[in-house]
Amino acid sequence: MADQTSDLPATELWVERTGTRRYTGRSSRGAEVLIGSESVEGVFTPGELLKIALAACSGMSSDFPLSRRLGDDYDATIRVSGAADRENEVYPHLEEEMILDLSELDADARDRLIALVERSVDKVCTVGRTLEAGTEVSLTITPED
Repeated sequence: MADQTSDLPATELWVERTGTRRYTGRSSRGAEVLIGSESVEGVFTPGELLKIALAACSGMSSDFPLSRRLGDDYDATIRVSGAADRENEVYPHLEEEMILDLSELDADARDRLIALVERSVDKVCTVGRTLEAGTEVSLTITPED
């Protein structure tokens, strides 16, 4: 199956400062997310967004095999957790838990589906694959004139 998104222009992403340790994340597709420190109500911290991105990627990566086996209206919750190592400012371990109602499947079918979902996530979850492989990050400071 060909990647149908390759012909689309890349989505631009940026954050704008809205206050002390408060930002709004934006996309060129019109999406917004409120970002700030843990002490601010109604915002996600950057670390929380990283964890949510991982959980969402796992969910989306498993959507096709799960909907094929469980039907288009299946329910799923993916929880993600992991404490920060504040001395090194990293998350040394992130733990995901996918909660699904598999009660309609016999034990053999359930085990096969779980293995298929794990393979799907391992193969196509870009966020998880990036976190596991590591990535280079570069920062350029551009003065406004």
